[in-house]
Amino acid sequence: MTLWELFLSAFISSTIAPGGSEAVLAYMASTGNHKIDHLLIAATTGNTLGAMTTWGLGVLAAKKFPVASLLSAKQQKALITVRSKGLWVLFFSWLPVVGDALCFAAGWLKLPLLSGFLVIMVGKLCRYAFIVWFFI
Repeated sequence: MTLWELFLSAFISSTIAPGGSEAVLAYMASTGNHKIDHLLIAATTGNTLGAMTTWGLGVLAAKKFPVASLLSAKQQKALITVRSKGLWVLFFSWLPVVGDALCFAAGWLKLPLLSGFLVIMVGKLCRYAFIVWFFI
C-alpha cells in the first residue's frame, strides 16, 4: 500500500462515510515498508482534513437550516456537548460515531477555525501514534 492510499483511507474515515484507516495504518506500520513519521503524517493529515470537511458541512448546514431542531438527535446532542465543553472536546473527534458529529457541531456553532483545527489534529495524531506504537 502507498502513503496516498493511507491518506485517502484516513480522509474517508473522518467524513460521514465509514472507513477503517486504523487497520490500514496498523498493517502498514507492521510491514516496516514505510517510515513511521511518514505514516503518521499521511494518516493524521488525511483524517484531519476529512474532519475539517465535516466541519465545513456544519457551517453550510447552519446557513441553510439555522434552526437546530432540524438536526438529527445525534447532531443535537453533539451540538449541546460542543457548546457546553468548548473547543477542547474536539480532541475526541477521533472517536467512532460521535467524532464526526462533534466536528459538524463545531462548524454549525462557527467555533474558531484555526484553534479547532489544531485541537482536532493533535487528537488524531495521538490516536494514530498509539496505534503505530501498539503494532510495531
